[in-house]
Amino acid sequence: MLSQIQGLSRHFTEETLRGYLLDRSTRQDDGCLLVRGYGSRRGVHQKVAGRAWAHIAAYVVLVGGYDPDLDVDHVCGAADCIEPTHLRQVSRAENCRGRTQRPRCRNGHEREIDPDSGRYRKVCRECGRQAQQRWRERQAAQVAQARAGYGRTVSG
Repeated sequence: MLSQIQGLSRHFTEETLRGYLLDRSTRQDDGCLLVRGYGSRRGVHQKVAGRAWAHIAAYVVLVGGYDPDLDVDHVCGAADCIEPTHLRQVSRAENCRGRTQRPRCRNGHEREIDPDSGRYRKVCRECGRQAQQRWRERQAAQVAQARAGYGRTVSG
């Protein structure tokens, strides 16, 4: 069964993987069992035990009956949750059907609706403006550095 998990280190058995996942997780007040993976960001899918997704590995060892053709979905909505009662297997279409776009970007700015598609824009105007400003500053610094270096002669 463990061979069906993509990216999982080969030295794990079901018992050692179960212990590994439970050691790296903490129980929240809302009942979620949040796992700490390799990344520093919280609230996103986590990779553990090699390069395996934590929620898939947890479904295999804590719930059982894993079908690699189906997606593992979080009932609670927390992407880093591995609580067995919060995980279920659904089709890709069912997993995507429950997704909704957020009216604010991850930086908290309001997102506008794109008139062509009727959906929220991927990048809000404020984040786009800030990214363009950072790009212009990098370009100006490169030009200034090139101008400062221009005209120097190498004595030989």
